[in-house]
Amino acid sequence: MLVGLSGGVDSAVAALLLKEQGWRVVGLFMKNWEDDDTDEHCASRQDLIDVMSVADTLGIDVEVLNFATEYRERVFAHFLREYEAGRTPNPDVLCNSEIKFRAFLEHAARIGADRIATGHYAGVREFQGRWQLLKAEDGTKDQSYFLHRLQQEQLATTLFPLAGLYKRDVRRIAADAGLHVALKKDSTGICFIGERPFKEFLMRYLPPQKGEIRCLDDDRVLGEHDGVAYHTIGQRKGLHIGGVKGGKGGASGDHDAWFVAGKDIVDNVLHVVQGHDHPALLSDELTARELSWVSGQPPHTHWVYTAKTRYRQADAPCEIEWVAADACHIRFAEPQWAVTPGQSVVVYESRVCLGGGVIA
Repeated sequence: MLVGLSGGVDSAVAALLLKEQGWRVVGLFMKNWEDDDTDEHCASRQDLIDVMSVADTLGIDVEVLNFATEYRERVFAHFLREYEAGRTPNPDVLCNSEIKFRAFLEHAARIGADRIATGHYAGVREFQGRWQLLKAEDGTKDQSYFLHRLQQEQLATTLFPLAGLYKRDVRRIAADAGLHVALKKDSTGICFIGERPFKEFLMRYLPPQKGEIRCLDDDRVLGEHDGVAYHTIGQRKGLHIGGVKGGKGGASGDHDAWFVAGKDIVDNVLHVVQGHDHPALLSDELTARELSWVSGQPPHTHWVYTAKTRYRQADAPCEIEWVAADACHIRFAEPQWAVTPGQSVVVYESRVCLGGGVIA
């Protein structure tokens, strides 16, 4: 059993539980980023120290593999292309499908490991001859959204030991076992950006290109931006137009906050609206491309499902109006806020994650 160890409490407890179940456990620490790999921005050095400490406590061996080249080619290059095109990608989704559950599995096969496991909060089960991806018991930590691109061959050899546990239980198990990472803070954000401001990081790879910020309702010029690529739909902070009053056609008061509602890549214009509930920020339908269905087959159309268009969103009732090989159209029962091109829409039937696609 090859277990991905990240240096955090979740993967440590996953390894502990599997060892207690009788598996012969070997840990694998994956180094996915090398550019600007310093303690100031990247925690990989400390994470590796924590992994070695956990392995010592559990009495297991650890392999350290560098997947930085694969990550740059399969994940980061796509990330930059999407931002340059005006979309907002989710690199964690691609990292899971291309690195953590593809390069990882390929290495497991090379060394003769018949199973892999991670500390993700999700579940997997066999049902009627197919493998299903399930939501975790702890809904506040469920990570099936990020795993929705996993395929049958990946799920068939993967275990998620934390599927039925709550985070508080995971920390308690770690503390009882004497694992020093029991109270370690959860990592947040995109791994290669670390704690630095997102715009600062992106400017290293996509040069600034100043342009106008315009009010979508009346086309007034409200300010200037450094590049539409640095902004995303629904963004409120960092626009520097907070003192500008609203104009005609808006559904909000003069002093409501401004939000990004559109990005014109061709003319280099950032369109904004005033008020969180402005109609331009609400959508009751979307088209998705780059589809990936867990079962290998698309869901039925015109059934009642739920879906989410961002990780921290509540499941929203919807139906799939049509689905083809390369696209599908989803309609929601209620308008969804700030549906963002480049992000993933993920479809569920109760606790079962069916898959999804990239919002077009």
